[in-house]
Amino acid sequence: MNSIKIIKKCWAGLILSIMLGSAVVAQAQVLGTTGTTFNLTAQPGYIYTPDGSALLVWGYALNGGQMSYPGPTLIVNQGDTITISLASQLTQADGITPVPVSMIFPGQEAVSATGGTAGVFTQESTGAADTVTYTFTASNAGTYYYQSGTNMELQTEMGLFGAIVVRPPVAKQAYNHAATRYDYEYLLVLSEMDPKVHDAVDAGLTATIDNTTYAPVYWFINGRNGPDTMSDANVPWMPNQPYNALPRVTPGKTALVRFINMSRDMHPFHTHGNDFLQIARDGHLLESISGAGPDLGVKDYTLSSVPGATFDVLWAWTGEKLGWDVFGTNAQLAATDHMYNHQCNGLDVASPGFDPVTKEYCPDHGKPLPVTLPGLQDLTFGGFYSGSPFLGSFGSLPPGEGGLNLNAGMFYMWHSHTEREITNNDIYPGGMLTMMIVEPPWVTIP
Repeated sequence: MNSIKIIKKCWAGLILSIMLGSAVVAQAQVLGTTGTTFNLTAQPGYIYTPDGSALLVWGYALNGGQMSYPGPTLIVNQGDTITISLASQLTQADGITPVPVSMIFPGQEAVSATGGTAGVFTQESTGAADTVTYTFTASNAGTYYYQSGTNMELQTEMGLFGAIVVRPPVAKQAYNHAATRYDYEYLLVLSEMDPKVHDAVDAGLTATIDNTTYAPVYWFINGRNGPDTMSDANVPWMPNQPYNALPRVTPGKTALVRFINMSRDMHPFHTHGNDFLQIARDGHLLESISGAGPDLGVKDYTLSSVPGATFDVLWAWTGEKLGWDVFGTNAQLAATDHMYNHQCNGLDVASPGFDPVTKEYCPDHGKPLPVTLPGLQDLTFGGFYSGSPFLGSFGSLPPGEGGLNLNAGMFYMWHSHTEREITNNDIYPGGMLTMMIVEPPWVTIP
């Protein structure tokens, strides 16, 4: 498929998706394991892609459980001493010769490693009975990752990496400053795969891998390709891909989105619906002097996520200055099944000019949608269409249509802006693609 066709479909999907809502339950928090001591093993497993492929991967497993791609997300508190033990259960194709594995922790200082066997960068585990213990103090809040420090060009590609979230003492803040406060929190780990590499390892032909011909055709968010990114976490048909990627907000609330790029390539990640404010990179707040807060933060609509970097951004939506009442006027809602009679007093203390309950932009209150909606006989209906273009409202639908839109929210496509990366081995749509859902203000996002 050429890029022009993909661009056209991208815009068509965006226009249609503005009226969509979600039947999927997604939690507004980072899914992971908290604590100070973690026991990991490196194991093989298979992941599944929406085009029907099954690919061998290597991943880390927690406490003798099942490996995951990416590895377990470790959530720790700033100032804690962290201990991670690692043993390798990976073998060569003969099923006997062990594959050495290790862990490194970019952004963490004074990491000590004991046990195991000396490798190029750190101590390595060379078998199930050969354990390495890594210890460090999580000195600084922020978003970080871990990965294998052994044969990295192969082992990172195979999946030996995962996220580390270091929380500051104050809850609902990304860093030790009030300007980093958030209401909802999400983690998006970006990665890619060349199936030739994985097939070669699966066939015991690792020595034939040529990194100069590396050409990925699968792109992932949290170890899944679109549209699987939007399925619930821990669905049984993807046992080694437990993490979903479906951010949700309500109007006026702020989402902290933590990005990690574990790929070889840069991925320009585009957030439809509103600009974001980048407040940190690689666990460092973008501030001019200590204590200033993110005064050097960058507001943008596409994140230039370079390989091996982490980014923290804040994203919010109000519908400000759209030029029409996002909840609909009373006249427009009179024929619908659900009417939300709302007022807009503009007395929000934190955001003057906005309603404190709905977070509606009051200068647009009561303004009708500036187009005439076509009749039902002129429309094609998706399963998520509520029958209404207004946030939180339902309208008439033909029998058998709709039904998946429980809240009448709005969908905004979030995706890589390198168009080939929103395919699954050239099949559109897919790849590095998901949706941000803006839910009505009365919806509780757990």
